[in-house]
Amino acid sequence: MPQGKRLWQEAKKYLAGGVDSPVRSFRYVGGEPLLIKKGRGSSVWDYAGKRYIDYVLSWGALILGHAHPLIVAAVRKASKDGMGFGATHRSEIDLAQAIHQAIPFIEKIRFVNSGTEAVMGALRLARGVTRREKILKFEGGYHGCADYLLARAGSGLATLSIPVSAGVPKDFIKQTLVAPSRDLNVVEDIFKKEGSNIAAVIIEPVGGNYGVISPDREFLKGLRQITKRFGALLVFDEVITGFRFHYGSIAELMAITPDLICLGKIIGGGLPVGAYGGPDKIMKYLAPEGNVYQASTFSGNPVVMATGLATLNVLEASASRYKMMDVLAQRLALGLRREAERRGVDLEVAQFKSMFSLKLKDKKSFGSFYRGMLERGVFLAPSEYEANFLSFAHRQVDINKTVKATSNAFGGYYANRKY
Repeated sequence: MPQGKRLWQEAKKYLAGGVDSPVRSFRYVGGEPLLIKKGRGSSVWDYAGKRYIDYVLSWGALILGHAHPLIVAAVRKASKDGMGFGATHRSEIDLAQAIHQAIPFIEKIRFVNSGTEAVMGALRLARGVTRREKILKFEGGYHGCADYLLARAGSGLATLSIPVSAGVPKDFIKQTLVAPSRDLNVVEDIFKKEGSNIAAVIIEPVGGNYGVISPDREFLKGLRQITKRFGALLVFDEVITGFRFHYGSIAELMAITPDLICLGKIIGGGLPVGAYGGPDKIMKYLAPEGNVYQASTFSGNPVVMATGLATLNVLEASASRYKMMDVLAQRLALGLRREAERRGVDLEVAQFKSMFSLKLKDKKSFGSFYRGMLERGVFLAPSEYEANFLSFAHRQVDINKTVKATSNAFGGYYANRKY
């Protein structure tokens, strides 16, 4: 039995569902999931030694690609001094300072261990500041797996066709309002009815968990105006987008200032991390200064902080790479669309800068296409609802190979299908 298949059998025996996150199960695309042994640059290898061009990149965290030498060196150096202290230390302060310098709006920051924790902390803070209870989110927006945010979320829930997770009491989500679309008239109507009870509105300025949704600056500006008028906080969930499009936040690119920003992924350099931050007048409500409590044993872990700081240092020194990454993503999206058109395939390619997502006519077609790409050495996100990413490590040769693989995958699976 091949090693990968044997490991998958062991995974199913000891891990719930064989995975530690549902989308990794490949349930949406069918068949057995890809088990990865190692990664270098823009590629990963499975346990049979097969190489894949990687567009998952630890779900967007690895903007520098796999095993960047400076990041590996930072991990080794930091770990020699200790794996954790449960106390404040220099690299924690340095990373906070670097983020502040890149995003001056973030005067104070609180580090946590994941994007989910960042959102939970930010929304608890918003409730504490406003003394209100309700949160407004948007249908298809995924903000982590906190109970009260799993109502009509995107990402893994949409992938598995789960509207609301089992195990979440109705009372937990009754304070969560869900707008069915990004429509200011709808938002206005909700605030007219519930405005005095809404603590915060949370949104991904660039949608990344229901396919890639490009930012709508006018909508975001309108949202900023409505929240200010009704005294609610505006929270930008930039767990995916922070430092992905430039050295800073998408909020800056949109010239819109939210009340709080949630970060994650990239600021940890591939290690588990999350953070939320904003002006001191809001952040001072957090304990120990204020009475909004949030704590964690592993927050500000020295190895994570050092790795995140090393990542930001590379990003700051390589600003021109952002533009090249965007150009490669545009070329890839164009190449995918052309091959789909040439083959008569109804493929929707959504792309914003270095993020893209793919949707086909039906789930079965996507599964066939996905398997065809995997066989040809291309590792894409195993769901139409998840985003794909480019990194600084991707090169034109990766784009060329991916487009060629797409052509062959379409030819093999769709030549005789009608659309």
